[in-house]
Parts: sequence; structure tokens; C-alpha cells
Amino acid sequence: MSVDLSTVKHVASLARLAVTDDEAEKLTAELNGILAFVDELAEVDVSDVPPMTAVVETAMKMREDAVTDGNRVDDVLSNAPETEDGYFLVPKVVE
Repeated sequence: MSVDLSTVKHVASLARLAVTDDEAEKLTAELNGILAFVDELAEVDVSDVPPMTAVVETAMKMREDAVTDGNRVDDVLSNAPETEDGYFLVPKVVE
């Protein structure tokens, strides 16, 4: 796969980038180099490589699922300007 000068200018206009003719020629060469490398990577046989999410296999750190700081309703509501029946009382914003 390769790109030409008109494709680079079209992509630059879609990205709303001001690109001069000299810059477009340089970008064409750079993009063609990148695409050639990607084509080279596509030729690598990875059929025996298992799918993975990281290079180093790690286990997720787990913690005990327990409530450690609950039942502090009075402490939390002490900061509220107004409360009612254990809830924050706020002004009505939707009519």
C-alpha cells in the first residue's frame, strides 16, 4: 500500500492542516515508509502466538470485598446545609 501526493493533501485538508507542497512531498515519503513497515509486520507468522494483553504476565491484585468505612451517615450529613430523613435537601431545579 502506498499514498501519493494528492492523498496526502486530501488527508491534510480533512485534518484542517496547512501543508505546503514541500511538506506534502516529505510527508508522502514518510507515510510510505510507515506503510511499508506495517506491510512488513503483516508478513510475520503469529499463528502460534497466544493472544495477550501485556508482554509480562501479571495477576490482578485483589482485595477483600468488605465495607470498611460505612454507616457514617451523621458524619456525612453534618456538612450539608439542609437535610431531611437522612438525605441531602437541595432546591428544586426542574419544573
